[in-house]
Amino acid sequence: MNEPLSILDLILNASIVVQAVMGLLVLASLVSWVMIFQRGFALSAIRRQATDFENEFWSGKDLGELYQELHTEEADPIGLENIFASGFREFTRSSQQSGIDPDRVMQNVQRAMRVALVREEERLETHLPFLATVGSTSPYIGLFGTVWGIMNSFRGLATVNQASLSVVAPGISEALVATAIGLFAAIPAVIAYNRYSAQVEVIVNRFEAFTDEFSSILYRASHKS
Repeated sequence: MNEPLSILDLILNASIVVQAVMGLLVLASLVSWVMIFQRGFALSAIRRQATDFENEFWSGKDLGELYQELHTEEADPIGLENIFASGFREFTRSSQQSGIDPDRVMQNVQRAMRVALVREEERLETHLPFLATVGSTSPYIGLFGTVWGIMNSFRGLATVNQASLSVVAPGISEALVATAIGLFAAIPAVIAYNRYSAQVEVIVNRFEAFTDEFSSILYRASHKS
């Protein structure tokens, strides 16, 4: 009685097309795992940074002093720090113009903070499109490898005198491995994409709330008589 082939034997004995599909799926899975960990650490760091900055912002510290502290740091500000710096920089620049209307000042400030908010949202969504692509296409790529392998298995029946399950079973088994690898690549990517998309939405809402609150503070400052 013949011993059943191992998964490694099925992969090594697969056709070139099926092996190429498997290799592509394994590569996509490895890259997606790297991005999953990278996004997880990045989003956690942004949430911690936002909490620290909000605590400092609402502590009563002078906004000008807080702005200067951000500019003394080597790294460029990100997250709430970037939104605050963009708004305060524009507020200072516009307020120094003689004869400018306070409402015009606030329009400039809000425009600057909207641009910063959009850039931060793009930063938060880094790698998410790739995870979505892997999650949505990997099963179909694996299915393509499976269909190709099964097709070759049935084509091989034409070259044998007596057809039996033992003749086509190895080919079908190696083909099904492609589908399994496709699901292995897709499932973590889909889970990570859904999880991180929800986290990004929460963070963006937090940024928008801060933008509105900071705009109110600057509005009162610009309309002081």
